[in-house]
Amino acid sequence: MFSRDSKSNTPVSSSGSGMTENSMSSSTDYQRSTQSRNAAPSIISPDLKIKGDLHCAGDIQVDGHVEGDISSRSITIGEAAQIHGAISAESIRICGAVNGQVKGTTVTLAKTARVTGDVLHQTLSIEPGAFFEGQCRRIDTSQSGANVASIMKDKATTTASTTPASPSQPAAVRA
Repeated sequence: MFSRDSKSNTPVSSSGSGMTENSMSSSTDYQRSTQSRNAAPSIISPDLKIKGDLHCAGDIQVDGHVEGDISSRSITIGEAAQIHGAISAESIRICGAVNGQVKGTTVTLAKTARVTGDVLHQTLSIEPGAFFEGQCRRIDTSQSGANVASIMKDKATTTASTTPASPSQPAAVRA
C-alpha cells in the first residue's frame, strides 16, 4: 500500500488533495493575492520600540514608539503611541503623539492627538481638543503630479547648469 514501487508520479500536497505541483503554485499565488488584500493589520504594541522605517501595503496600527518614517495604505496611531518621523498613507487617524510630516488623502486628528509638523492632505478633520502645531496644506492629486514633475525638471536644470563639465565629457553635453 505504501511501497516505493508506486506507479503514480503525481505529487500529493500536504493536505492530501492530490493537487499537482502546477495547480498548487497557482493556488498559492491566488492565496497570496487574497491575503494581501484581506490581511489583518500589522500592530506595533505599546511596549515595542522601533528605530527604522516601516513600509506596508496593508494597514498598520501603532501603539508603541517609532523613530523613523511610516508608509502604508492605512495608518492608525494609538493614544499611547509616539512617532518621530514622517507618516504617509491614504487614510491616517492620529490619537497619539507625532513629530514629523503627515501626508495622506484623509487625515483625522482625534481629540487626544498631539501633532508637531506639517500636514499635507486632501481631507482634514480635527476634533476639538487636538493639539496641532505646524502648517496644513491641501494637496490635489491632479496638481500634485504636475508639481512634482515640474520640481524635478527645475532641479535637473539647476543641477545641470551649476555642475561644471569635466574635460572628459563631449562638448555637446556640457552645460
